[in-house]
Amino acid sequence: MSMSSIGDLARTLMFQNRSTEIRTEISQLTQELASGRVSDVSAHLNGEFSHLADIEHSLERLSSFSTATAEAGLFATTMQLSLENLDQRTGDLANSLTAIGNFGQDINRAQVSSQAKSELGAMIGSLNQAVAGRSLFAGIATDHVPLESADALLQEIRTVITGSATADDAITAARAWFNDPAGFEAVIYRGSAQSLAPLSVGKNDEVSLTLRADNSTFREVLLNTTLAALATDGTVGLSDTEQTDLLKKTGVGLTNTKDDIVGLRADVGHAEARIDQAEARNSATKASLEFARNKLIGADPFEVTTRLQSVQVQLQSLYTVTARTSSLNLVNFLR
Repeated sequence: MSMSSIGDLARTLMFQNRSTEIRTEISQLTQELASGRVSDVSAHLNGEFSHLADIEHSLERLSSFSTATAEAGLFATTMQLSLENLDQRTGDLANSLTAIGNFGQDINRAQVSSQAKSELGAMIGSLNQAVAGRSLFAGIATDHVPLESADALLQEIRTVITGSATADDAITAARAWFNDPAGFEAVIYRGSAQSLAPLSVGKNDEVSLTLRADNSTFREVLLNTTLAALATDGTVGLSDTEQTDLLKKTGVGLTNTKDDIVGLRADVGHAEARIDQAEARNSATKASLEFARNKLIGADPFEVTTRLQSVQVQLQSLYTVTARTSSLNLVNFLR
């Protein structure tokens, strides 16, 4: 009778190879269970990657849109807060200016003029707001602060209106300077004449945030506030009656700009709503694509767990056989 056998070294190598194979399989199954994806995508898809590649490309685009949408949302929200602050300060100052009475005006005029000077600095601060190092109202020159300081503006207008005989003369002179390209635009406004390009927040979906600090509504607010701050300035030289007249007229001017500011806030609010809608669409599309990707390369947790348990049993059995085989020798056999 013929017998065949393998040597101890060959048997050891066979056990080691089989142990390595089983442990590799356990590692792959554990990875699949943890990641939720098959470890060998190529074998799972039979080498057909076109659909998966299209999904991955779409997800990458959505990821870039997600970043752009978040930045646009932050930009629009901060812009809205700046406009809200400007709106509130304009309204408060307008109320104070239009409440100037006809008697006992010396103190009242000085107080409201001082209030106007304080509000001017705060208004310019609102228009000089930046987010993530980018100025909101400077057009494409986002690395520039759009407006010079309140003191600089006061000094320019003081020079322009000094010697005016009446409130109307002062308003006319100041308005001419604000409208002159060599005036406000050249001396106070430091931003760009070109607005920001539309922000891409989705496929074929753009949002425009084009407000700049040289906007006509902002100029009107700054014009009236600056004149109110200078109404009682001794250098300007207006009489008490003309001071009162100027304060009242600037109050009316600020009141008239309230509706325009509300309109600007509405425009920014519309942009905020579109950004939110784009974010919701992108999120829904992303969820749909991730579901489709999971259908392609997702690992069934129940199936993987069953296979993992089976392989673990194989490994335990192999260790048991290895241990028993290693204990076999001639002395034990002859006992």
